[in-house]
Amino acid sequence: MQKKLTITVDEHVYHGLHRIVGRRRISRFIESLVRPHVVEEELSAAYREMAQEEERETEAMEWAETTMMDVADETR
Repeated sequence: MQKKLTITVDEHVYHGLHRIVGRRRISRFIESLVRPHVVEEELSAAYREMAQEEERETEAMEWAETTMMDVADETR
């Protein structure tokens, strides 16, 4: 079931959506961008998929460890 939603956006965003996405496609475009962030099943699936990417996980862990060291240095 679909629900109607009224949102307010900057005038430049409004014109850009019409120019780039097209008048009758804006709702579908916005939904495709927002859905992974708010629909629990898709969010969980996205996290599982990301966790399976070993190189990405390694980079994320290295970044997190480096950040923790930077924070530790700042507190001294």
